[in-house]
Amino acid sequence: MADTETIRADSSYLAAGANRYSAASDWSAEGVVAFGSDANVCLWNPQNPRGISSILSQHTGHVKAVKFLPRLEGDDKTILISGGDDKVVRAWSVSPRDATASYLQAVEGHAEPINCIAALGVTPAGAPTKRIFATGAADATVRIWAHDSAANEEPFKLLQSVKTTKKFIPLALALSPLDDEANGIVLAVVGTTNAVQIFTAGASDLEFTLQATLPGHGNWVRSLDFIKEKTEAGSDLLLASASQDKYVRLWRLHQGTALSALNNATGLDLSVSLTPGNKIHQISAGGTKYCVMFEALLLGHEDWIYTARWSRTADGKLLLLSASADNSLSIWESDPESGIWITGARLGEVSREKGATTATGSIGGFWTGLWSPAGTTVITLGRTGSWRRWDYNPSDDAWQQTYAISGHTRAVTGLSWSQDGTYLLSTSSDQTTRLHAQWTGNGTDSSSSGSWHEMSRPQIHGYDLNCIATLGPTSSFVSGADEKLMRVFTEPRAVAKMLSCLTNSKIDMSSAPDAADMPVLGLSNKAIDNTSSERQPESQEEEEGVLSQSNFTIPAALEATTTHPPFEENLSRHTLWPEVEKLYGHGYEISCLCSSHDGKIIASACKASSLNHAVIRLFETDKWTELRPPLQAHSLTVARVRFSGDDELLLSVGRDRQWVVWGRSGTGYELVQQMQKGHSRMILDCAWGPAEEKKRVFATAGRDKLVRFWVGENKEFGLGGEMKEGEPVTAVDFLPEMTTEGKMVLAVGTEAGRVMLVTLGVAKEGKVEVVRKAVLDKGLRLPGTVVQLAWRPKTAEQDEKKRELAIAGEDGSLRIYEVEV
Repeated sequence: MADTETIRADSSYLAAGANRYSAASDWSAEGVVAFGSDANVCLWNPQNPRGISSILSQHTGHVKAVKFLPRLEGDDKTILISGGDDKVVRAWSVSPRDATASYLQAVEGHAEPINCIAALGVTPAGAPTKRIFATGAADATVRIWAHDSAANEEPFKLLQSVKTTKKFIPLALALSPLDDEANGIVLAVVGTTNAVQIFTAGASDLEFTLQATLPGHGNWVRSLDFIKEKTEAGSDLLLASASQDKYVRLWRLHQGTALSALNNATGLDLSVSLTPGNKIHQISAGGTKYCVMFEALLLGHEDWIYTARWSRTADGKLLLLSASADNSLSIWESDPESGIWITGARLGEVSREKGATTATGSIGGFWTGLWSPAGTTVITLGRTGSWRRWDYNPSDDAWQQTYAISGHTRAVTGLSWSQDGTYLLSTSSDQTTRLHAQWTGNGTDSSSSGSWHEMSRPQIHGYDLNCIATLGPTSSFVSGADEKLMRVFTEPRAVAKMLSCLTNSKIDMSSAPDAADMPVLGLSNKAIDNTSSERQPESQEEEEGVLSQSNFTIPAALEATTTHPPFEENLSRHTLWPEVEKLYGHGYEISCLCSSHDGKIIASACKASSLNHAVIRLFETDKWTELRPPLQAHSLTVARVRFSGDDELLLSVGRDRQWVVWGRSGTGYELVQQMQKGHSRMILDCAWGPAEEKKRVFATAGRDKLVRFWVGENKEFGLGGEMKEGEPVTAVDFLPEMTTEGKMVLAVGTEAGRVMLVTLGVAKEGKVEVVRKAVLDKGLRLPGTVVQLAWRPKTAEQDEKKRELAIAGEDGSLRIYEVEV
C-alpha cells in the first residue's frame, strides 16, 4: 500500500446556493461578498466572472449570519465573523486580493442558534482603535465581543451579555458611534417584537444599557442600519428599520435636546412627530445627552421587507436600498426641496407574483439587498438561492441587470456529463435539474473566457430529485425522483441555440421542439412551438438539424443571453426542457438509474425492502418500452447501477451487501455472477475501470469503510485487492482512460467529505496494486458526505496530465476540481 500524500487542486467551478436569511450575507469594503450556504461560508467577488472563489467549511449547522469586521490601519487582511445553527461564532482571515480565507478560531458562548451580527471600530480617547462586534441569538441574548489582533492567546474577548426585554429573539443588530469623537456608542436591537430597542455605552467602558424602546411597527422588525445624515462634523445619525408590516421607518438620533432636534430636522411634520406614538425619547451615553425621534415612514412595498441598507453617493446624497418579499428592490432618496423620501428606482419584478412560490420560477421574494462599497452595484438573493445583480450606468442614469451566480440550495444527489464533456447536469433535493457549461466569453472579456456558469434549468419539479443520466450522444436525459416514474427530457432549440452561442458548440437538434413551458398546476414541462408549422428550413444546416448562429430565431426572452450567461429569471422561466416521455413500472421512489453509452438502454431501480421491488428494470429508448422480465437478484434497495464501457456488462450494488454482474443477452441482460457477501455492510457505490485487453476491473465502496477491487476474465470476477479508509466510502468513479503510464485512476469520496485520487496497477496474476494515493488538501474537503463523483470526458482542449472531476456534496455544493493524474 502506497503512503498517502496531500495534493492541491485548482477549482474550475464552485456553485452553491445562498441560505435564505437576511443576515447571512455581507459585502466588504474591499469588494468581497461573503454569504452562508448550508453549513459553508462562500466568498465571491462580483467583479470576477469566475464566480465563487472559496467555500469555507467549519460550521456544523446552517450559517445564518456573516459580517466583515472593519479593517484597522496596517491590516493586510480582513476578519470575517460567521454564526449559525451550531451556536458557535467562527472567525476567518480573508485576503481581499484573491478572495480566499483561512480559519482562525471558534468562539463559544450562545446557548441557541446565532441569527445576526453587527460590527464597529471604536477609538476611545487616548487609546488605540479596537474592533467590537455584537451577536444576537435565539437564546434571547445579545453578546458584545472585542477583537484584539495583537492578543495572540485570546484575541476574542466577551465584554457583556445583554438579555432582551420581554425575551424576544434578536433578528437584526446595528452598531454606530453617536458622535464624531466616538465617545458614545449606540446599539439598536430588533427581532420577534414590533419595537426597536436602543442601548448605549461609553467608548471607554463599553457597558451597554437600555435607553429607549421605539414603538411604531406593526409586526416583527427584520433589519436595521445606521448612517450619518451628512459628512460634516456634528451631523445627526439616521436609523432605518424594516419590518414585516411592509414599511420602513426612519429615526433621527440627535445630540442635544428635543427642541434642537426638531429644529435640525428638515421637512418634518411636527404634528406627526409629537403624537403619543411618535414621542421624542431622551437617551444618554458617555455623559452626553441625545434624543431619538421618528423621522419618516416609507410606503411602497406590498409584502414583508427583509432588509434596508444605506449608501452614500460620491456627491454625498443618501440612498436607501430595501428588499422585499414582493419580488422588488426599492432605492429611496430624499427629495432635496421637500425632504420627502421617494422611490428613485425600483428593480426586480414589480407588481408581479407577490411572494408566490409557483414551480415555474417565481422568486418568492428577495431575502436580502446589498450595496457595493462604491454604491454603483446592488445584489439581491431570491428563493432559488441565486443572486441577481444590477450595475448603475451613469450615462443612461439607469440600473442595468447583469449576470451573477447560482447554485443548489439542498443536497446535490446526481451528476451526469454530456458524452462530449460540453456540459454537466446536476440534480438536487431542491427539486431542480441544472445544466452547467463553460462560457467561451465570445471575445467580450478575456477574464470571462473559460468561466463556468449555470446555463439552463431543464427541470423544476415538485418532488426531490435523486438521480440523472444523459442518454448517450443525444441531447436528452432521464431523471428519477421521489416518485414511481422516470421522466425523459430533450433539449429545445432555443436552449440549444443559446448554448451554441455561449460555448461555441454545434448541436444536432433535428426534431427538437422550439421551447418548453410548465402549466401552473402541472409537473410536466410541455413543448411549445414559437414558429409556424409551415415554416421552411432556412439553410441546409437547419434542414439537417445542425444549429449555427445564423438560423433559428431565439424567443425574445432568451435573445440577450447569446452574449452572456442567462439571468435568474430566464433560467427559471425560459430554459426549461420539454418532457418527451414517462417511464413506469417501479412501485416506490426511484433510487438510481443509468443509461448505456450508446443511449439505447436505461437501467433503473427503486427503494425496496423485498425481492419483488428490488429489481432492475430495463427500458429501450427507441420505442420507450420496458424489456421484460426485470432483473431480479437483490433483496433490498439497489444503490447504484453502472454499464461497462462497451455496454456488454451491467453492474449493480445494493443495501443487501451484494454486487451482481449482468451480461448482454439479445436485446436485454441476464445474470452472470452474484457475490452475496461483497462487503460486510451495505454497498453504496460502484464503478467500472477502463477496459484492458482481456481483464476487466470494477470497484465497490461500502459502509464498512472499504473499497474493494474486483478483477475478471470471461465474465468471472474475483477479489483483486482492497483499500481501507477511516470512514464509510460513499462515492467512487474511474477515469475513463488509462494514464500515459498505463495505470488506472480512481476518485474516492467519503462520508466525512474527503476526496482521494488512487492510482492503480493490475498485475498479471489479477492482483490490484495501489501505486499512489493522494488526498485533496483539507481546504478542499466537503463538510459532509460526498454523494457522487464524475470525471469529465476528455476534450480536445485539455492537457493530457490534467483532468476535471465533478463532486456532488450533501452540503448543496457542486464543485469541479482540476487535478493532475
